[in-house]
Amino acid sequence: MSRNPMVVRTVPSLRRAIDGLRARKAAVALVPTMGALHDGHVSLVRQAKKRAGKVVVSIFVNPAQFAPTEDFGSYPRTWKADVEKLAAERVDLIWHPDVKTMYPEGFATRISPEGPATVGLEDRFRPHFFGGVATVVGKLFAQVRPDIALFGEKDFQQLRVVARMACDLDLGVKVVGARTVRERDGLAMSSRNVYLSPAERQIAPTLYKVMKESAARIRAGESIVTALAAGEATIRGAGFALDYLEARHAETLAPIGSLKDGPIRMLVAAKLGATRLIDNIAV
Repeated sequence: MSRNPMVVRTVPSLRRAIDGLRARKAAVALVPTMGALHDGHVSLVRQAKKRAGKVVVSIFVNPAQFAPTEDFGSYPRTWKADVEKLAAERVDLIWHPDVKTMYPEGFATRISPEGPATVGLEDRFRPHFFGGVATVVGKLFAQVRPDIALFGEKDFQQLRVVARMACDLDLGVKVVGARTVRERDGLAMSSRNVYLSPAERQIAPTLYKVMKESAARIRAGESIVTALAAGEATIRGAGFALDYLEARHAETLAPIGSLKDGPIRMLVAAKLGATRLIDNIAV
C-alpha cells in the first residue's frame, strides 16, 4: 500500500517542508497542476522523478486565469483520487494552498507577460489568461524554489510563456516541456474532457487527425495556407466552432510563411458543444 505524500497548505509549512527535502542537497522538481489528475499528469510526475531526487506537485485551481464567463466554479475537483494517484507515484510533497493563501487580502502585484503571450493565439480569445498563469506560476516558483519544473506540451503557448518568464526574470528554474499524452484515438488528455458528451467524445479526435493530415501536406510541399484551409473546413464540418488552426514558429510562435521558415508547430483551438479543446503537434 502506498504511503500518502505529505500535504502542506500554508507558506510557512511549505518552506519548512522544502528545507527538509533539500537537507541532503537533493534536486527538487515541481509539477504544477490544477488537480483532476489524469495519465498526462502522471507522466509529468514520472519524468520529474527521473530528473530530480524529490518531487513536489502543486494542486491549485487558479481563479486568476479564468474569465467571469469561464468554468472556475465547475472545474473538476477530485482531491481524494488525486492524492491516491500521487501516492502511487511516491510523490514527496503536495502543495495545496487555498485562494486566500495565494491571493491574500490586499494582493496587488501581477506579472504581465509579453513575447509568446501576445502572438494572437490563446491570448486573442482569452486575453486575461497568461497574466493569470504567469502570476501564479511565478508565485509557485518563489514558494517552492524548484530546480526544474515540468509542463505538458499540450498547452504549448503556456509552456513557451512560462519558459520565457523563468529566463527573463532569472528565476533559476529549468522549465521542461513533456510530450502530450493521448488517448488511443489520439485525443489529447485533458481534465476538461469529462465535459464531453458520448457523441462529442467520438468527434473530438478529429482535431488531432486534421493536424496530422495538414502537417503531412505541408511536409509534402503544399502551401501552409492551402493545407490549413482544408483543415479548417474539415474541423468546421465535423461540428466544431473553430477559434484557430495555425502553423507557427515552434520557438517564438511567430507567424511563418513556408516550411523553410521552421521549425513549425501546428496549434488548434475549437469548441465542441460547451467544451473548448486545444492541441498541437510538431510539423
